[in-house]
Amino acid sequence: MGKKGVLLVNLGTPDSAATPDVRKYLNEFLMDGRVIDINPVSRALLVRGIIVPFRAPKSAKLYREIWSDETGSPLLYYSILQQKLLQEKLGDEYMVELAMRYQTPSIEAALDRLKNALVSEIKVIALFPQYASASTGSVYEKVMRLVGQWQTIPNISFVNSFHDNPLMIEAFADNAKKHQPENYDHILFSFHGLPQRQLIKCDHTHNHCLKTADCCQTLTDVNKFCYSAQSYDTARLIAGKMGLSPDQYTVCFQSRLGSDPWVQPYTSQVIAKLAEEGKKKLLVFCPAFVADCLETVYEVSVEYHEEFKEKGGEHVQLVESLNDNPKFIEALVGMVKN
Repeated sequence: MGKKGVLLVNLGTPDSAATPDVRKYLNEFLMDGRVIDINPVSRALLVRGIIVPFRAPKSAKLYREIWSDETGSPLLYYSILQQKLLQEKLGDEYMVELAMRYQTPSIEAALDRLKNALVSEIKVIALFPQYASASTGSVYEKVMRLVGQWQTIPNISFVNSFHDNPLMIEAFADNAKKHQPENYDHILFSFHGLPQRQLIKCDHTHNHCLKTADCCQTLTDVNKFCYSAQSYDTARLIAGKMGLSPDQYTVCFQSRLGSDPWVQPYTSQVIAKLAEEGKKKLLVFCPAFVADCLETVYEVSVEYHEEFKEKGGEHVQLVESLNDNPKFIEALVGMVKN
């Protein structure tokens, strides 16, 4: 009956750390209507007229800080490694392809390779543990739009989220053990941020999201697809695996863009507050990412580390992302087969 197809999709990365390539990447990324979910004309004016012209040179400088002459972008390097390791685990019965939502390798090219290989079905896994319209939703919309043009459409299934996957939780906890977490004053679970309006749009009841201060603390039928609620659940599970009490860790959100209110508390504000309280050493997880990237390697390890020291702290230590952790590869195997 032919091989079974698997499509892994991560966010994306510039083709190089040069400003033109970063500009091209930011344009494609920020022009996605699920990422900046405003009127298309306003979005074009904002992105092409204000954000990208000013942000591209600055972002290119940051990308150069993490870029390797041998391996290029860490996000692409580890994503390719995850594809290779998953293919080895699944064997010849499967064909595993990798794509990026923005830039290369493209989703269209990866899907074409699966189609030309005559796969009998396709399992699509967006490599974002917590569901968000701007990430997972955008990937699946793109896949459905492309496959919808095919004359014959095979069985296609999607993994909505894997925020509570036991093997993923174990992998993050294992990575933290390398840093002896008992020697740190506090632990942060810093997730990528989203505008609050995107959370509100996911509340189909219109009477739950952000109505109370603790609306995301517990997963329910109402907020089961909420990015923030899934993030809190991921943090709770990792903390439980590590034996942490609630007062030993804080959930926060990074990478805010623009002046609109985003999911709170903001990581930078939490770090400043902890420094003022006399905390000296922080251990930071970034469980929204399955591969190290600009937001982990630079934003946390460099920018937040410097901010913490300026406020009187001593050290911010990043817990490495899942990268090539064998337990995460086993988690992917389970998602494919189940």
